[in-house]
Amino acid sequence: MTRTSTKAVPAPNDPARKARLVIWILLAAIVAAGLIWYAVFTANKPAPAAPQPAASAQLVREDSHRLSSPGVEKAQLVEFLDFECESCRAAHPLVEELRKEYGDRVTFVNRYFPLSAHRNSGTAALAVEAAAQQGKYEQMVAKLFETQPEWGGQQDSQAPVFRMYAQELGLDLATYDAAVADEKTSDRIRKDIADGNALGVAGTPTFFLNGKKLTLNTEADFRQMLADAAK
Repeated sequence: MTRTSTKAVPAPNDPARKARLVIWILLAAIVAAGLIWYAVFTANKPAPAAPQPAASAQLVREDSHRLSSPGVEKAQLVEFLDFECESCRAAHPLVEELRKEYGDRVTFVNRYFPLSAHRNSGTAALAVEAAAQQGKYEQMVAKLFETQPEWGGQQDSQAPVFRMYAQELGLDLATYDAAVADEKTSDRIRKDIADGNALGVAGTPTFFLNGKKLTLNTEADFRQMLADAAK
């Protein structure tokens, strides 16, 4: 006689079966509630704040050295320069000539841009800025370009030489020394360098005419561009 094995099937009113069913229903409800709350949170969650851009570079700042103040400005010429740069020294007489001719219509602005390849260009910029704080910016610039063949290219610090120039210009030396040592003076120059780098300045002199970086091939080109802008 063959014996058939049978598995007991819980009756519909089996208490254990009912308990399991209740547990599964509760779990399903919890999961569903979680999904609903996740969807609501995601839909209403504020978008992450966009990263704040760095302060934009400025071609001219409030404290930039303006060499002319026309009653009615027709154009603005900005020069990034290095006092140990031979090309800057060569361009200086022409820029001064143009300033005399167009200074009543064009604002001429100088920005510091000492190049790392020049051992004393940063020290020279400090000397000029220290002189500027005593109202002798242009005089120190002229002195440094005039004497550049004597101190340019030197590997040892020319700070004592620049201090001698300050004395010759009649500056108060205690005030001059304090300005040279003041971190604010260095920050002033670093700000110019940062603006120049951001604006694409790679060498000196670099000129911007009405915000556009110039590519100069000849002196005649320079004169014509400025003449056209000053009309």
